[in-house]
Amino acid sequence: MRIITSDRLLLRPWRDDDADFLLDVESRWEVVRFLGAHPTTMRTREDALASIARRRAIDDPIHGIWVITTATDGQRIGNMLLKPIPLSAGEPSGGPKDAEIGWHLHPDAWGHGYATEAAKVVLEDAFSRGLPKALAVTDPDNHASQAVCRRLGMTHLGRTTKYYDTPNELFEKLPR
Repeated sequence: MRIITSDRLLLRPWRDDDADFLLDVESRWEVVRFLGAHPTTMRTREDALASIARRRAIDDPIHGIWVITTATDGQRIGNMLLKPIPLSAGEPSGGPKDAEIGWHLHPDAWGHGYATEAAKVVLEDAFSRGLPKALAVTDPDNHASQAVCRRLGMTHLGRTTKYYDTPNELFEKLPR
C-alpha cells in the first residue's frame, strides 16, 4: 500500500509495532463511541494485532487504511480509511460498491485540523486514481466528524439507514 503525504502529515500502512498505539486509541470510549452500529472498545494487544492484520489485507490501488503520523517526527496520531462501505441488511446489492472515507484520531490530536488534512490528501489521491465518489457516514450525534465533512466540501445528503444497519448522516464528495 502506498504512502500519502501532506504538509504536516504522513499516512502509511499499519505495522505490528503500531499495536500499542492502536490499542491506546481504540480502548477509549470517547474515540470509538461513534464507530458502527455497536461500538466496542478494544481490550488487548492481540486484538490490536488482529485489527492491524485486517487493515493490511486491503490490497487495492485506491482503497486503504493508514496510520496518520506527523511528518516531522513520525508521532502516531490516528487512523484514516478509504474502503468499500458495507450495506445494511436488506439493501439491494449489485453494481460497484460505494467507497467510504473515515477517520478517528487520538484525543491528544483533536482540534488541530489533522482529520481534515489527512482526508483531503487521501481524497485527492483516490480521485487521481479514478475513484468516482467518496461517501462519509457519521453518527447523527457526531458533530465533529460532520464538521470535517463540511470543511472537505462534502455535500450533506441527509439521514440514511443504507449502511451499517443504523441511521447515519450521509455526506458525498465528487472529484472536481
